[in-house]
Order: sequence, then C-alpha cells, then structure tokens
Amino acid sequence: MRIAIAQQNYHIGNFEANTAKIIDGIRQAKEQGAELVLFSELSVCGYPPRDFLEFDDFIKKCTAAVNKIKEYTEDIAVVIGAPERNPNQKGKDLFNAAYFLHQKQIMATVHKTCLPTYDVFDEYRYFEPAYNWNIIEFKGKKLALTICEDIWNLGDNPLYRICPMDELMKQNPDIMLNISASPFDYTHVEDRKAITKLNVAKYKLPMLYCNGVGSQTEIVFDGGSLVLDKEANLIAQLPLFEEAIQSFDWNEDGTFQQPIKIAAKHLPNEELNPIEFDCNLCIATVYEAIVMGIRDYFSKMGFQKAILGSSGGIDSAVALALACEALGSANVLAVLMPSQFSTTHSVSDAEVLSKNLGNPYNILPIRNIYESFLTELKPLFKDLPFSLAEENIQARTRGNLLMAIANKFGYILLNTSNKSELATGYGTLYGDMAGGISVLGDCYKTQVYALAKYINRNNEIIPEHIITKPPSAELRPEQKDSDSLPDYDVLDKLLYQYIERRQGPDEIIVQGFDAALVDRVLKMVNKNEYKRNQFCPIIRISPKAFGVGRRIPIVGKYLS
Repeated sequence: MRIAIAQQNYHIGNFEANTAKIIDGIRQAKEQGAELVLFSELSVCGYPPRDFLEFDDFIKKCTAAVNKIKEYTEDIAVVIGAPERNPNQKGKDLFNAAYFLHQKQIMATVHKTCLPTYDVFDEYRYFEPAYNWNIIEFKGKKLALTICEDIWNLGDNPLYRICPMDELMKQNPDIMLNISASPFDYTHVEDRKAITKLNVAKYKLPMLYCNGVGSQTEIVFDGGSLVLDKEANLIAQLPLFEEAIQSFDWNEDGTFQQPIKIAAKHLPNEELNPIEFDCNLCIATVYEAIVMGIRDYFSKMGFQKAILGSSGGIDSAVALALACEALGSANVLAVLMPSQFSTTHSVSDAEVLSKNLGNPYNILPIRNIYESFLTELKPLFKDLPFSLAEENIQARTRGNLLMAIANKFGYILLNTSNKSELATGYGTLYGDMAGGISVLGDCYKTQVYALAKYINRNNEIIPEHIITKPPSAELRPEQKDSDSLPDYDVLDKLLYQYIERRQGPDEIIVQGFDAALVDRVLKMVNKNEYKRNQFCPIIRISPKAFGVGRRIPIVGKYLS
C-alpha cells in the first residue's frame, strides 16, 4: 500500500486556508499514487486552538470543514485531525479526533486517549479521553491509528493509566499510524526517533508518524515526520521546518520499498535529557526554529515590518540577524539610541552590523530626552545619588521611542532580552522588556553567543568586536553585566538545573555550585516572576521556556 505523509503549516482558526491546504495535499498525494494520506493532529483548525474550542461557532466551522474535505476522498483515504462533539453528557464536550475519510464518507473516528496537561499542553481542559479503541480496516489491512501523545505512554513511569496501542494490539493490527502536533525543542527531534523506535520494538509493527510544521505564536512545530519499518529501521525523516508531502510503499512483510536511511541500532533508545547544559546543543536547529517563529508570527498576524533597538551588544545583534533572515533585511529597521553612557564603539559596531546585513537604520541620541526627565524629576529626586531609577529612565526612553516609531509606521517591536536576563530580572519593565514577540527569551546568554558564531559560520556578519567585548547595558559609567550578575558561563549552567531540570538548591549545590550563589540566584529567579508575567510571548526552543509552559505563582515564598 502506498501511504503519503502531508506535513503542513496551518493557521489557527483560518478554516478557509487550512481546508484549501488539506485539499491541495490530497491532490498531491493522488498525483503520487497514494491510496492513503495522513495529515497532522487538529489540522482542520490548527494546533493549539485553546479556548477557541469553547465557542460553538468554532466547532461548527470545524465540522463544516471536515464535510467539505470528505468530498475529495472518492478514490483515496484521508486522515485529518479535528475536534468531535461528545454525545455523552458526562465528561468534556469534545474529543480530540482523527477522522478517517473515504468514498466521501466519514468511515471512522479515533479519539485521543492520552491528554497532556504538562508544559505548553492543556488538552484535558477541553477534551474527553477515548472510551474505546478500534482498528480501522482498509483494503484488507488493519490500521492502528493514534494521536500524538498516545504513543508516548511508555517506560517505567507512564503518565496515563491506559496505553492505546496495548488495547489496539488485541485486534491484531498490521501497521501503526500516528498524527501529531509535536512542538520543537532542542531535544525533541531525537526524542521522536527514540519514542517511535520504542513503539516499533514493543509492538513489532511498522509506523508512519505525521507531524505538523510551522509556528503558532510562541510554539514552533518543526515537522520531521518519520517512517520506520517493523525492525525499527528509519526509512525516512521529512524535512525540518519545511512543508513536505511524501509517499511510501508499505510491503506485506512490514518493510518498505524505499531503502533504509538509518539502521535501528543507530537510532536513540531513550529520550534526550541532558544532565549538563550545553550552549551548542543543536544550535543549527535552534537558529531555524527562531527564524520560523519570527516569520510565521509576522505572516500569520498580517505584519510585514519589524523594528528593534540596536545597541551594539550581542543580544540585539543576534536578534537583528535572525529577523533579517526571517523577514528580509529591507523589512527590519534598527534604531541606535546612544546616551552619554554609550561607548563610541557601540554605535560604530551597530552601524557596521546593519551595513553587513543591509537593513535600514537610524540614530536617535537620547541624551536630551533623558536630561529633560531628570530636570522635571529634580524637585522630587532632589540631590539623591544616581541609582536604578536613572538607569531605568534611559531604558524606558528607548522603549518609548521604539514604540512611537512602531505606531507611526506600522512596525512590530522585536524584544531582544535573553533567558539569563529574564530569569534574574535583569531588565526594565516597559523599557528593554517591551515588545510584540521575544526573539531570544528562551536562549541563555551563552546560547546567544553560540548563535552569533553560527550566524558568522561562513563570513563575518556580526562584527567580531560585538562578540568579544564584555556585555554591558551601558546605563551608567563603566557598567558591566558582571557587576550585577555572576559570570554567564556559571549562571547559565545553574539556571538550567533549576529551570529546565527542576532541581532544588541541595541538588544543585551537590553538583559543585557555591551554596551562597545558588541561594542568591534562585531568589532572583523567583522574586522576578512578576516581571516575566508581564512580558511578551517568547519563541520556545527549550524543554522549559518562560511563558505558557512554566506556571509559577507571582506571590510566593518558596526559595525567595
């Protein structure tokens, strides 16, 4: 049987566009001679639809789209994802469903069993778990169809009481099919290979795994759909960060006519869970994920042009380079806003960067504006010494200027704060923390440096001086980040243990970190939750990003 995988980029709630894309995917699959084509989880409405699922009109539009798509299935079977109403008054009103369409009919629906509520997922808020499990018979074959998380319930400590494939195996299926919306993080490309391999090894069946692609605000879906034969050899991985439709010929004996790409013994046997922080881990895919995150945020929101503050520092330099790659250099305006505390090389470095990238830039000194603030505040400030208040006035002045230009000319402000700063509260609310989307908010400072080196892999785009000079906010004379924060090489490793790995202070100290430093840093993290709660959406590239995937009380005493 020839089976196609349609790895597509959907737009949440854009039923007309999503339906047209799916119908075109069916057309392409037919042209490839496919008898069955798989589309990803909740493909009809886009994933994650979140509280849109609470609107009856939204569900009606999902149903209408399914009915329209089924008219194109006369001579091909199609699997699509969409919500389905639950006829039982008990439980949630909806199922997360896979529709099996053929001969212009809904031949079967499969309901998702394992509904994740961890990290960025909140599916049990909306969906009821499956009540029953049945294979689908098609052309004399028995298909075991599951949805995303349903194949992840393996190992010694499963999250769910029921494993759908265990139930389906009672009916002697011939093949496993899974439709997913599996988000990117820098471990997950390998994790998917491991989990599909584990399923094949357990059930002795080949598997086709269809993943979505594209960015939905902060969550990036990287594609990378997989095909494994019954021996767990990798037959194919579809491209990362690209749409693709590809067909595969499944043989009676559980093999494929396509050659083996990677033998089973060379695939990972377990999910990747790095114990130590590695700033260079998968940096090329991190780069691609952020570029896609920027590009899709703008295209799906109908925006065209971006603006950011270019300080001559590493964060704004990397953010600018990523934005130019995503949107085109002509569509990204850099604004240089030196104060009396800015070094001359900061301005010249920022100018060289924009010339290398070919993006427009302007220089708007803030000294006069800053001093006018001080003049007006003098009756209140009197002769109190220079402090954080004066520093923040500079940052908020820059934020005001950027937002004024953005409002006047229709730009969207890109935030350039990094994860190390956000974790420790090293930023100014309504100043350098302003923005419509955060480019680097899930990248630790050392990862930002790794991205800079990756950007410069072929030629020097980011001036070397920006990479080598000590980082500084330049809000007071001779200021350095190291005046307020531990060295980033140490800080980032410590933060990783607390944020990504959820290690407590004793567990971190035993790894060799100074006890006083651990206490200081963890207090900084927890005391600054109020700042992060007011921050813009962050493009997620790690297993635990700030934002929707990390839910910490603002008012709390733990470790603060």
